Formats: sequence, C-alpha cells, structure tokens
Amino acid sequence: MIDFQYLQTGLVGLARAHLAGTMAGHLGAAVTAGYFFGEDQSALPDEVYRGIEGEIRRVIAGEEAIWWNARQAGVTPADLFEPFPMSPSQPEAIRSIAVALRENVGQLRQSGHNVIFAAIGLRALHDHPDLATQPVISGVRRLIAGFNTTHGGRGYYGKAAGWKTGNQVPLAADASFPEYQSLGEMVDVTLQELVATAALKRQGFGGLWHIINHAAAIAELDRLGYHDLATEALSAHHQHIQLWRTLPDVAEELGPMPKSAHDPCDPVYWAGMLKRDEARLTHRIKTLYGFYTLLRFVESPKIEQQAQDAFRYLMA
Repeated sequence: MIDFQYLQTGLVGLARAHLAGTMAGHLGAAVTAGYFFGEDQSALPDEVYRGIEGEIRRVIAGEEAIWWNARQAGVTPADLFEPFPMSPSQPEAIRSIAVALRENVGQLRQSGHNVIFAAIGLRALHDHPDLATQPVISGVRRLIAGFNTTHGGRGYYGKAAGWKTGNQVPLAADASFPEYQSLGEMVDVTLQELVATAALKRQGFGGLWHIINHAAAIAELDRLGYHDLATEALSAHHQHIQLWRTLPDVAEELGPMPKSAHDPCDPVYWAGMLKRDEARLTHRIKTLYGFYTLLRFVESPKIEQQAQDAFRYLMA
C-alpha cells in the first residue's frame, strides 16, 4: 500500500494549484493518484509501492516544476503542499466542485485536465469526507473554474506546420466515428486507440497519457454518482480522440517511441533508471492509476494482454 499521508498531501497540492495556474494541478493530482493506485491495486509486491512512493517524493520536492513560472507566480512547489490550518469538514459542499466542472466539461479543455483534476479531487473527498474542509473544496473548485477560458490543448504537426491549438484544427463529422453512445463505448475506443497507436511518435494533445486519464476520470465521475456529468463529458473525450488522430507520426524527425522492457507492476521496473523528462514523472503515476481504472471494464483476456503490452510504451 501507499502511505495515506500522500492522499492528504496530494489533495492540498491540488487545492492550492490555482495559485500558480491550472497546469500546476499536475503535482497534487499525481501525488493523490499514486495513493489511489496503491489502494486499488492492493496485492502487488511491496517494492512496487516503494517505487511509486519514491516518485511521489520527487513530485513533492518539485523535480517537475515545469508547469508554471514560480518566480512570476510567487508560488513554489513547496508552497503548494503546505498544509492548511485545521478547520471543520463540510462534506455537503463537495458537490460544488461538480457544479464548477459542469461549466467546462462539454468541450475539450487542456487535453482533459479539467475532468482529470476534478475527478481525482472528488474521489478523495467522497472517500474521505473528513478532508472536505472549506479551503480544500474552495481551492479545487477554483482550479476547475480556471479551465473555463482555456483551449483544447496543442498538437505538433511536423517541422513545416509546427504546433497548433485544438481550435486551429478543423474537425469534420466522420460517419466511421460517431459520437459515443455509452461510457463502455468510450472505454473500448480508448483501449483500442492505445493498442493501435502506442508505438507511433505523435506529439501533443497530452498524448495517450491524457486520453487514458481523461477516459478514466469520466468513468470515475460516473462511479461516484455524477452520471449526468459523465454523460456530458463524453463529447469532449470524443473530440480528444479526433484531434489525436489528426497528428502525424513524427518518428523520422524526433526518433521512435521507446518501450519499457518491464511491466510497472513488476518490482524490477522500479529498480531501473526511469525516464523523468517530457513530464513523465507526474504522468507515469497518474496514468498508472488511469490505465488500471479502465482495465476494470475489460472482460477479454486477449484485449487486456494487448492493452498491457501497448501500455509499456507509455511507461518507458
């Protein structure tokens, strides 16, 4: 298991993130997701949990402080994780976070981070309502509201075309890829996309890391009882997949996708030298949580094996 203190610390980091900007939510979300992974996958070798805790400590220490300019914001990674003063819990106010999310859930916002961060915060507070204090709820709500004016993310279209934001990429209706009709359909498409494209060198819109985490967050919203909100979120994930499919394979320019030699549920994975550039420090942890959240829906051993094999490209 992962030490419970990391859930409390991650939630504080998520609640203070709005002080630095929406993308600062990566840090608290990763720490919290690391705890959830240990809770959900409770029968793994102890070395796996200790490896994840090591990565969590790196996040808290500010090793991936790339998401905002600390000098301009006047907020450091250490500041994000500074505990709030003691205050009474207000569990009746937890749903105000979902109210904030409703304002931006129907359109893709920063590669799905609005939904990802909200779902992680909501799970933490529903699971542990004693942590639902006014500063925490207000902070997470302000973080989610910060996505109201953001775009869908950016994608790289090669050296000649460069980077484009989602609103610069026209998306025509595609009869072969209609809107999702159910949560299960979204999960199926997400895992199929992982298997089909994990080996491609596509750059942008958060990559398959965010496509997986976006889908997992929607599934978690539904599991927590926010059925209408999860249904509204499906169209944004559909758009996310559409944008991902417009990206070219830029392996010739940037090199091929690496693939981990080991499964992250195997202790040997954590004993090796892990890549921590390209935001892999926070995304490795969040996507472990997201991927195994989606695997709950898989009934076919063959599809599960294919997905786990493709997932190793994201864990390199």
